[in-house]
Amino acid sequence: MSNNSSATVQKSRLQYEDHKMLKGLRICGFRGLMLEPYASSFQVVCNYASTQPSAKTQKLPRLPVPKLSDTLSKYLKTVQPFLNDEEFAATSNLVKDFEGGVGQKLQALLEKRAGKHENWLEEWWLNTAYLEYRDPVVVFSSPGLVFPFRKFNSQEDQLKYAAKTLLAALDYKALIDNDKIPIEMMGKSPLDMAQYKKIFGTCRIPHEKRDKLSFNDTKYITVIHNNHIFHVDLWGSDGNRLNVDQIAQALKKVVDLSMTPSNNPIGILTSENRDAWAKAYQLLSKDKVNRASLADVESSLAVLCLDSASGLWRCADDDARRNVAAAQTIHGGGSSSNGANRWFDKTIQFIVGADGVTGLTYEHSPAEGQPIAVLTDFIIKYIEQDKAADAPSSSPKEPVRLEFNVDNEVTAMINSAKQSLDKLVADLDLNCFKYDKYGKNFIKSHKMSPDSYLQMAMQYAFYRLHKTPGAHYESAATRMYVGGRTETIRSCSVESVAFARAMLDAQASAHDRLAALRAAVAAHKDYTVQALQGFGVDRHLLGLKLTAIENGIELPKLYSDPGYVRSAHMRISTSQVACKCDGFMCYGPLVADGYATCYNPRDNDVNFATAAFAAHPATAAAHYRAALEHALRDMHDVLLHAARSKL
Repeated sequence: MSNNSSATVQKSRLQYEDHKMLKGLRICGFRGLMLEPYASSFQVVCNYASTQPSAKTQKLPRLPVPKLSDTLSKYLKTVQPFLNDEEFAATSNLVKDFEGGVGQKLQALLEKRAGKHENWLEEWWLNTAYLEYRDPVVVFSSPGLVFPFRKFNSQEDQLKYAAKTLLAALDYKALIDNDKIPIEMMGKSPLDMAQYKKIFGTCRIPHEKRDKLSFNDTKYITVIHNNHIFHVDLWGSDGNRLNVDQIAQALKKVVDLSMTPSNNPIGILTSENRDAWAKAYQLLSKDKVNRASLADVESSLAVLCLDSASGLWRCADDDARRNVAAAQTIHGGGSSSNGANRWFDKTIQFIVGADGVTGLTYEHSPAEGQPIAVLTDFIIKYIEQDKAADAPSSSPKEPVRLEFNVDNEVTAMINSAKQSLDKLVADLDLNCFKYDKYGKNFIKSHKMSPDSYLQMAMQYAFYRLHKTPGAHYESAATRMYVGGRTETIRSCSVESVAFARAMLDAQASAHDRLAALRAAVAAHKDYTVQALQGFGVDRHLLGLKLTAIENGIELPKLYSDPGYVRSAHMRISTSQVACKCDGFMCYGPLVADGYATCYNPRDNDVNFATAAFAAHPATAAAHYRAALEHALRDMHDVLLHAARSKL
């Protein structure tokens, strides 16, 4: 068999396992959105008053290929918590054989690839982590971002808020288009700003085996109400942008034209398994009217979902409201709520619910979370300023309903999509809350990185619940390199396990616990710095694996070894989304027996969004939350005791 034929067969045979493993390698990286975490000395700086150069002038280094020996020695340390002594010895021997054998060949081939690409990983990552991923984007890939709650007293209030949201987004897009957003810095290193250009007008198009991305720059949005889909122009025939009142009037016309739910909720198909949606898409595209409507949605700047009430203000408390809002932004609450009032393939979907649920849903393929987090704060600030209306357009255009001709086969697919979404909704166990005992100011007062400290709280909480180390994913942005996306921070370490055990050891002294905490935080921060510079282990090992597959080389045993499999089964999937506003991001776990933890650390509190899958008997979001709160209290007490001891 030729190398090419062998590669094709092996790639097909390993496709399922590759994607299963990549669930533990995406952000919520998920993944993603998920805003990149930064150690305290590596904060991203973005100031609109800055005189830093624009993105046009950027010249960034290429993503490096780490030394094989460095990656493998680091890898061995990260797998140690998941292996007994005998297993670790076997893994060590396997790694030694790999380094001295086929690993050298794969490294040379990868370095050769790196010489031909500005970023050797960029295309591979987009395809393997996202576009070839066949599970639904809902829950498994696309996060929701909840804005601060609103209380609309009337439909007019809802539509006025939606209009302001759109104007804020347009102003933000104008900053991007005109290169007015200054280059973000991580320490002294400028970051790649290209992702900002990919969030508006972008859509994921379903195809069998591998989706595609479509990029467009238009002057209209897609509005969905009661599952009806509309084209709404934001500029008039005179070339002038509509003002807030005119946009609100256009949205009122949309509402008036869609008073009852659509009999053909096409949008729910976008929540399906990607191959199932691709098949429905192909059937729909056979019809000329459908092709035009699909193209119209795909080319719009963004989607606005005008949702029906979700019971937000009938909730007993703020935590319950957070859970409702999180569910609405992740999956729309299911087919009987707002789950069909979506187009999940669009990069940005703004959500404005009748009873005050506001936020967005974010399709993760084209970019990480930083542009979305900055957009969120920009929108909230814009709305709070309550600007006077701009001059109106003299000739606003009428909204146009997009029509779809649906046959019996597509109708059956819609019904199947409803059932699939409802199963996902029923299985996602959310527990979102504000931890208000302290925030990052207290942590920094004890000379610790807030991100590393909170990551160790999650490690401790998991160990407290399960009495075993939990493989733990956090994403680090590699945007200091051209085309940079992410690297994995492996938060579970020898030090984190020692810390958790010390906290649970009744015989451990306060001094021992503090020392273990500081060691765990320091180890995490050190790994974070390396990951931000592209020197983690996961992307390099992925590159070597894909190199083997593409060249028809038998996959090394390293990738089926218990050390690799267990350390990549990310039972804790985490992301820091540092919005200034009182919002939070949320998403589902990466694995069936895992937890998701998205967090927004603020000065004096931390917003958490945790999730588990209800179907798994070993996990429950409420239990994880309780353990996390317990961990944060215990760690606080350790630090306070140490402070008092110095007095």
